[in-house]
Amino acid sequence: MRIVDLLNKDSILLNGAPKSKTEAIDMLVDLQMKSGNISDREIYKQGILAREEKGSTAVGEGIAIPHAKSSAVKAPSLAAMTVPGGVDYEALDDEPSDVLFMIAAPDTEADVHLEVLSRLMTLLMDEDFRAKLLSAKDTDEFLAVIDTAEKAKYPDEPTADETTDKEVPENADRIKVLAVTACPTGIAHTYMAAEALEKAGKKLGISVKVETNGSGGAKNVLTDKEIAECDGIIVAADKSVEMARFNGKKVLSTKVSDGIKIPEELIGRIEKGDAPVYHHEGGAASSSSSMANESFGRKIYKHLMNGVSNMLPFTVAGGIFIALAFLIDTLMGVQPGDNFGTVTPVAAFFKTIGGYAFNFMIPVLAGYIGKSIADRPGFLVGLVGGYLATTGSTFVKIGGDVPSGFLGALFAGFVGGFIMLGLEKLCDKMPRALNGIKPVLIYPLAGLGIIAVVMCAINPFMGIINTAIADFLNHMGAESKIFLGVILGAMMSIDMGGPFNKAAYVFGTAAIATGGYDIMAAVMIGGMVPPIAIALSTTFFKSRWTEEERKNGPVNYIMGLSFITEGAIPYAAADPLRVIPACMVGAGVAGGLSMAFNCTLMAPHGGIFVFAVVGNWPMYLVSLAVGAVVSMLLLALLKKKKTVKEPETKNVK
Repeated sequence: MRIVDLLNKDSILLNGAPKSKTEAIDMLVDLQMKSGNISDREIYKQGILAREEKGSTAVGEGIAIPHAKSSAVKAPSLAAMTVPGGVDYEALDDEPSDVLFMIAAPDTEADVHLEVLSRLMTLLMDEDFRAKLLSAKDTDEFLAVIDTAEKAKYPDEPTADETTDKEVPENADRIKVLAVTACPTGIAHTYMAAEALEKAGKKLGISVKVETNGSGGAKNVLTDKEIAECDGIIVAADKSVEMARFNGKKVLSTKVSDGIKIPEELIGRIEKGDAPVYHHEGGAASSSSSMANESFGRKIYKHLMNGVSNMLPFTVAGGIFIALAFLIDTLMGVQPGDNFGTVTPVAAFFKTIGGYAFNFMIPVLAGYIGKSIADRPGFLVGLVGGYLATTGSTFVKIGGDVPSGFLGALFAGFVGGFIMLGLEKLCDKMPRALNGIKPVLIYPLAGLGIIAVVMCAINPFMGIINTAIADFLNHMGAESKIFLGVILGAMMSIDMGGPFNKAAYVFGTAAIATGGYDIMAAVMIGGMVPPIAIALSTTFFKSRWTEEERKNGPVNYIMGLSFITEGAIPYAAADPLRVIPACMVGAGVAGGLSMAFNCTLMAPHGGIFVFAVVGNWPMYLVSLAVGAVVSMLLLALLKKKKTVKEPETKNVK
């Protein structure tokens, strides 16, 4: 989504002179109204003010980006204002803000504001770019500055007047490298790996085009022509991506974190031809990025992450709806009890709809694990197996008594998927005349029967284990829960998106299904601390960081508050022995405090944007602040001051 396409001349004001933050907000809201994408000025403004109450959106360096998701927004849009004299927008560095952008996002589009925020911050971190915006003589020049910067930053991205099929001119001097990036949540790693690969390509003089499989779907999609003509493809993904199109091409499959950490090495391997040729086997492998040289553990991890990434929307939306139901009943004076969350009609509406979404959560997890392993035949067995896990069905009682829950769904997804792989191989020996009915009759019929028998047999045992774990967590003492919070918070910071981070995150989402909302709260706050601590340290202890690190530091305020732990990765990668321990300690402190204050969270993502439905949110904010400050102080203590070379002076005689 291009910045220049979200702006128009009517929504830009140059050389504004607001006297206060309140006046600046009013002026920007008026500009948004001129764009024609706001249906109700006051409702939209209330969303802006509500966001500002949680903390100023002025991130320092003269930049302020107020934003809101609102039902009053008809389509994503931007308003912009330059203030040469600056305005006090309560920035974190106490400096006046002179470049202001206001984002309007529909509440029906989950991550559009994050995408626009990320792009804006990437561009605005360039001091020269900000200077050009401030010196623009008219709106045409202002838009031209942004357009030029975006084209330079994202050269392969089509403009509003172009199509994604636009042919790329031949360049005989450059090798053609394509890439696909994807992470389980589709928010941070996906785009960070894409940017790292593109930058590395420019540095090496090699043309690189990257397709991102993010939470909003695939963007910058690779065309058949580009795939046919390229010299190799890098698949940096922690979940399954469409692979059939790469049949016969050299494909290098790796972790998404490698795309961030070693992009030059990956591109270099493609350039040298050091990548195996991918042979598509059809059926089960049609959407898998698993390669023959990947370890079994790596394949299992990717199948799990594929299930988790598809489960998240149900968990997030359902959890927030249920939390809103409790909030509404609370505001109406209803006392907690058996029917809490359904006493008032409006609360009952949200609770019921949220419950429906939650009911899909576990079957969808199992379904997409099965699909990742065995494609469409695996989706059926996983989905039905996951549902049987939620009901606890047995041979004695199909309706079940003791649900096997999250563990049963994992079993159904993995076992069902591998059973379907075996069934497909058995069916390969059938006459070719029956190939047409395999996917529509034989696979579904046999798969349904097998998974029904397997789950009815295993559910009693899985149900006992599931119940024992839930009882253990529910009956943990206060000290034990605090310790658990410390461990989970620290795990979120060990590898910031890697296996430890994801293990803690999956544990948190699993706990939601059994009512362990305090566990999810500790997990999320642990993931928010590292980027916020980095941002604070680059703001208040500038001498510990390079000029480039200081310049990019403010972006981590946005990343951290949005629960995007990956924003801290570049800093951790540059100095892991100091940055990671400091972040772990602060994240562990925050997780332990969250447990100590009995904070709860029903939504497994969203950061500050879901704080309204956090249980005991004031103390949750305190826990976050304390954890971030602890990490900031440890960073100041552990990191050495950067030496700056003094300019040489001549002795005057």
